[in-house]
Amino acid sequence: MVSQKNLYCPVARSANVIGDRWTLLILRDLFQNGRCRFQSLLESLDGIAPNTLSARLKSLEANGIIERDFYEMHPPRAEYLLTEKGRALGPIIRALYKWGDQYGT
Repeated sequence: MVSQKNLYCPVARSANVIGDRWTLLILRDLFQNGRCRFQSLLESLDGIAPNTLSARLKSLEANGIIERDFYEMHPPRAEYLLTEKGRALGPIIRALYKWGDQYGT
């Protein structure tokens, strides 16, 4: 939650949406693979708990970053994909990749 003090700071508001642990890695996978199913994300993100992945996906969906596309209704199964708003994060993900490649330890 963005504090009243940081309400007008774009960096703080952005971090409120994508700053949780695992969120950027979920976005990375969606940029690399396009559509992803829950299980493929779970396998890719070594160490993430299923309930954490579910919470991050729900948050990203609630913020309009991703959407669910159901490919089976009984039982309900979905693929996750980036929205236009989510795709706008592409330059940020690429910049983080480049920075991590150059300076990350």
